[in-house]
Formats: sequence, C-alpha cells, structure tokens
Amino acid sequence: MYVVCKDHVEEALEAFVDEFEDAPDVVDLKETEFSDWDPPAKCIYCDQHGEFLVV
Repeated sequence: MYVVCKDHVEEALEAFVDEFEDAPDVVDLKETEFSDWDPPAKCIYCDQHGEFLVV
C-alpha cells in the first residue's frame, strides 16, 4: 500500500506490480473516508501532500 502525490502515482503503480505481481487499485483520498484509519499526510517518495492510495 502506497500513499503518493500526483507526481508519483506511476512510480507507485510500478512498485506495487513489482512487489505483488498484480494490478493495484488507485483510490483518490479526497473522495474517500476511512472509519478506522487515517492515511499518512505525505507522499512516501517526497514531502508533498498524499493524494492517492495505491492498494
């Protein structure tokens, strides 16, 4: 699972496929709320705001 900014979505997609050998789902964090989990605020690759969850 990767939380990334818009600039790093493609990199996260490639990393997910390399690790799990399956196609991920991409969730827009602006449009989704989680009842029991708060996503990290920053991208795992940089200090920008995390906008997407690749899972």
